[in-house]
Amino acid sequence: MKTFVPDYYNGFSCLAGDCKHSCCIGWEVDIDAQTLEYYNSVEGDFGKRLKNSISYNEETAYFAMDDCGRCPFLNEKGLCDIMLNLGFDKVSQICDDHPRFRNFYSDRTEIGLGMSCEAVAKLILSRKDKMELVCIEGDDELLWPEEEDFLAMREDIFSILQNRKNPLKQRLKQMEEYCRLEHRHYTPQQQAQLFLSLERLDEQRDTLLSELAQATRRDLIFPSEEYETAFEQLAVYFVFRHLTESLDDDRLAGRLQFVIWAMGVVYNLCALHHNRTGGLSIDDMAEICRMFSAEIEYSPDNMDLLFDTLA
Repeated sequence: MKTFVPDYYNGFSCLAGDCKHSCCIGWEVDIDAQTLEYYNSVEGDFGKRLKNSISYNEETAYFAMDDCGRCPFLNEKGLCDIMLNLGFDKVSQICDDHPRFRNFYSDRTEIGLGMSCEAVAKLILSRKDKMELVCIEGDDELLWPEEEDFLAMREDIFSILQNRKNPLKQRLKQMEEYCRLEHRHYTPQQQAQLFLSLERLDEQRDTLLSELAQATRRDLIFPSEEYETAFEQLAVYFVFRHLTESLDDDRLAGRLQFVIWAMGVVYNLCALHHNRTGGLSIDDMAEICRMFSAEIEYSPDNMDLLFDTLA
């Protein structure tokens, strides 16, 4: 069994109290069985606080958000009281893992970093080097033939997207041709309409999406060549994150079309920001990608709907 990570993986560091969009806000925190057993064994005042904060949904234990949408253990400094009182290794598995995601094969695991985290989004988008996967564990790898074929295909897609001799728009078109995808053109209105039809974490995004729905062609012209490498990193991230599970659900076309659609949405939101404010920094682009990821990538219902709709 081998384990692979992107070469930027070890560059990630949680911003903790400096994070503007804490992962401890807006999400119910599931508690795995082993951690639940430990929490129930904690004594004293903090043990009582733990037990009083745990809710149950059928067989799942979780920390429900308070009236402000915050985890009950997120203190006023943006730090975790569980970590401070019990240790960094005493949080639930989901807290320990976030913002990581995993791609699983028969004899291979890939670990990536999700862009719903602002630190991850900036880390990925600010890179100048081409992304490479590096093996951090294991020697042998025995894969099924269809897995080997998939990985070879994905490597070809990475090569196409990272061929900097061509403009990125041309590379995305070449990816379509290589994968024999039907070319689709989504107008800003169609992009916004589809986004608005999805479940949303923060309905304040409706204002931004309404602006996209009303955008003219002139509104979306901006010097995108200055951000070519950042958009390349984004495209490679989407491919790395979302294609692997096509081996299980047979939705490769839908997942590839999602990459095209998502790139178009993020591009147009960046263009609107640039033309509205007179500029676009990597921090600005990272915030747009963070918002997109939190609203879309972390909702299985949204992702399933998009894969089926876009196929």
